[in-house]
Amino acid sequence: MLDQITKVHDESRQGEAFAPAAIEPNTYSKKFYIESYGCAMNFNDSEIVASILNEEGFGSTRNMEEADLILVNTCSIREKAEQTVRNRLNEFKGAKKRNPGLLVGILGCMAERLKSKLLEEEKLVDMVVGPDAYRSLPALIAEAEGGQKAVNVLLSREETYGDISPVRLDNNGVTSFVSIMRGCNNMCTFCVVPFTRGRERSRDAHSVVREARELFENGYREVTLLGQNVDSYYWTNEAGDETVTFAMLLERVAQIDPLLRVRFSTSHPKDITDEVLHTMAKYENICNYIHLPLQSGSTRVLQLMNRTYTREWYMKKVDRIREILPDCGISTDIITGFCTETEEEHRETMEVMEYARYDLAYMYFYSERPGTLAARRYQDDIPEEVKKRRLAEIVELHRRHSLEGMQREVGRTYKVLVEGTSKRSAEELFGRNDQNKVIVFPKENYQKGDYVMVKVDSCTSGTLRGTAVSE
Repeated sequence: MLDQITKVHDESRQGEAFAPAAIEPNTYSKKFYIESYGCAMNFNDSEIVASILNEEGFGSTRNMEEADLILVNTCSIREKAEQTVRNRLNEFKGAKKRNPGLLVGILGCMAERLKSKLLEEEKLVDMVVGPDAYRSLPALIAEAEGGQKAVNVLLSREETYGDISPVRLDNNGVTSFVSIMRGCNNMCTFCVVPFTRGRERSRDAHSVVREARELFENGYREVTLLGQNVDSYYWTNEAGDETVTFAMLLERVAQIDPLLRVRFSTSHPKDITDEVLHTMAKYENICNYIHLPLQSGSTRVLQLMNRTYTREWYMKKVDRIREILPDCGISTDIITGFCTETEEEHRETMEVMEYARYDLAYMYFYSERPGTLAARRYQDDIPEEVKKRRLAEIVELHRRHSLEGMQREVGRTYKVLVEGTSKRSAEELFGRNDQNKVIVFPKENYQKGDYVMVKVDSCTSGTLRGTAVSE
């Protein structure tokens, strides 16, 4: 689908690959090493996998050389992401030569899409495990240990992993993700997700609240509720006498404790309701921040993408958000150079950007992803140099909007949840405000997990700088 991503720098590491923190030594008989690529859902899935492996006697390690099992949790959204994973799998060949008993497995969306190629043609992996098949990992490991190629990429209409308590692999200890649903029913023509993650299903609301409460009790101070389209969350119990919508779930999580911040991602413009917006306005600990993907500012291109809304409808949704939540931060996704896009339609996208003035934007140029509806229906007919030029224009416009938005914050005071030490200085801390903007300030005596009132003194296009003040 997408081949390039650009975003304004901040202090977070979302989207990077990572290896988990090491488990206490001598606790487990075998060790696994895992890397995750792509979206937050993949990172959350890796934590589910870690929990399943722990039950089978595997502990995590940061040192690939001491691992008995290497897993790569993959993303199929961008061609570049797939190539990164391929390069990494080729590097693991050397590790297998040094340790003949080492198993290498690939998880997630790329596993679903390229199973036979990775196993048989390129012989890069011993196991291929799709997003709905993580419970079968113990059996697949046993098969691979016996010399067989182990595969399970079956999709499920029921699997939500709601009963599994994820092992938190990050070192943050302040913020974490909670998956509330899996799959997607929106057949956007550019997107491979419905084919790699299956149909949409919502997780038991009680298990979501329980997981969020346990995180809070363990010292976490922020949860992000995750789904491909959280606004379509809809759970009914087996008896049929309890139904929970996303707005209701959001309220239940917010009611755990006022000190627990709540975020969510991602929203589809067609599904976010006034009920959700009013719930956000009602609770101070639900952050005023919405990721609202635009994709294109042209109604014709939106129709080709099967986004089910028009340019004018989207702009009215932005108006409604700002009417109910005047200080709400809004971010977006934009694809440029989609099939048959004209220069006028490119300008229409920039016009919507001028209207919405996004706080953060993930901007890509289109590249065809095999298996998608667009690959079957349309010709990828925009020359790459045109795509890159249009992307550069979009990026430049967003950078201007981002800088202007940051400059408007100078002089204001915000409550900041401290997430850790700044990457640039051990004497500074960083956190985010309600609108998801990163703020860096002198450390003084504050600690990770504290809420601190910070007055903004200066800014760059991606980061605010300030000083802690008394409330």
